[in-house]
Amino acid sequence: MSLDPSYIKPGKDFDRDTNYIEDRITQDGRDGWPVEPGRYRLVAARACPWANRTTIVRRLLGLEGVISLGLPGPIHDKNSWTFDLDPGGLDPVLGIERLQQAFFARFPDYPRGITVPAIVDVPTGQIVTNNYPQITLDFSTEWTAHHRVGAPDLYPKALRAEIDEVANLIFHDVNNGVYKCGFAGSQKSYERAYTALFARLDWLEERLAGQRYLVGDTITEADIRLFTTLARFDAVYHGHFKCNRNKLSEMPVLWAYARDLFQTPGFGDTIDFDQIKKHYYVTHVDINPSGIVPTGPDAAAWLAPHARADLGGRPFGTGTPPEAPLPAERILN
Repeated sequence: MSLDPSYIKPGKDFDRDTNYIEDRITQDGRDGWPVEPGRYRLVAARACPWANRTTIVRRLLGLEGVISLGLPGPIHDKNSWTFDLDPGGLDPVLGIERLQQAFFARFPDYPRGITVPAIVDVPTGQIVTNNYPQITLDFSTEWTAHHRVGAPDLYPKALRAEIDEVANLIFHDVNNGVYKCGFAGSQKSYERAYTALFARLDWLEERLAGQRYLVGDTITEADIRLFTTLARFDAVYHGHFKCNRNKLSEMPVLWAYARDLFQTPGFGDTIDFDQIKKHYYVTHVDINPSGIVPTGPDAAAWLAPHARADLGGRPFGTGTPPEAPLPAERILN
């Protein structure tokens, strides 16, 4: 039996399974998982945009010292992400070679996909949650006692309704929209997703023309959720997923906005373009059976001036930038 993952169902729209393990790590421990420094390990592949959200928020809030980070490699089979980048192919803290083992430690008959990001309880080796939309919100609201001095408020109470509204639109049309294009099982499915994607990108281009960030005048959860898709757009989605009306670099407002965030500490230092391209072009064998990984585009373009500061805004509000990444978590390419 082939272990190659398959993503396209002929004649069907792409339908993402959004049923995740909904347990939460909270201050009161109401789900049995109390906030506790050193107890939990975040497993977040560099390649994955959903996981990338968690590594950005963890960096911005300064949670590196209280929530450790496990990094699977960029390629997985249909069963699981694997720790093939670690010595011996084992996660050095959990001692497992497949993330699947943490899911099965708690749910021996777990029937769904093994997804990142995931948080694992280190003492038991059991999965706690893979509910990625909630993980970052809980980092902001439940782990406040362990935020670094100067940590930004990424989910301010006064703006939560608007952040949620904008993030929801972005999820359906952009974050998941690129996948609806790439994994479409019919021409009509693809064209519907393509139209919705670029209509939303045009809406974002207009929204961001006069303001530096999506909601308010500081970086919020909404910006983080959009950024991880934009960072992958020209390298992956434009060609591999056929999102090719234009490149991100051909949309002047969104391109400048994305570069502004990329050059902000905590964002670009979580992006590994080599792993991103390898994941999509090698793992998605039903889209790219040759497994050939493109050489471009040139990542140096992300460091070009953006002039977004002219719009005002304060990236971290009254806070400060995070420290440099931990030595073991620095991206070398």
